[in-house]
Amino acid sequence: MLPADLTAPALRVADLLRARGQTVAVGESSSGGLICAALLSVAGASAYYRGGTVVYDRTSIEAFLVGATEMDPGRRGACEHLATFHARSAAAKVGADWGVGEAGAAGPSGNPYGDPAGHTWVAVAGPQGALRTRHLLTGEEDRERNMVAFAVAALDELAAALTGPDA
Repeated sequence: MLPADLTAPALRVADLLRARGQTVAVGESSSGGLICAALLSVAGASAYYRGGTVVYDRTSIEAFLVGATEMDPGRRGACEHLATFHARSAAAKVGADWGVGEAGAAGPSGNPYGDPAGHTWVAVAGPQGALRTRHLLTGEEDRERNMVAFAVAALDELAAALTGPDA
């Protein structure tokens, strides 16, 4: 069972997407599928959820996301550039209105790039080139707590994009 920390923002996002008649796709990494799971936990998800993927290394990024957009995913993981690529490419691959991307280091230790555990970037890409990004540092080494925090941050950014002035 998913924690209410995840299901509450997912329900809000689901309501917003349904009200707008729009769809979402997800390309996530260190949140391990929790963004997708939260969105799918809402009854009637087929009205707004197009699909998602967990891309955990360069091989999976190339298999599932490369070729969807013109943006090069680069060689460094867990950065704003890669989270943006995940968001834009996931949406483009399945023809969704919105894309959510996440790339980070869940823990309990940091990643090979020197980022600490609890570090992630989330990105939301939308219609007419709309883009929101957020850097999150939880200060936690607890892998599961970080994964939930990353997914919540992504859902919160999507909700903000759907209700913001440019929405």
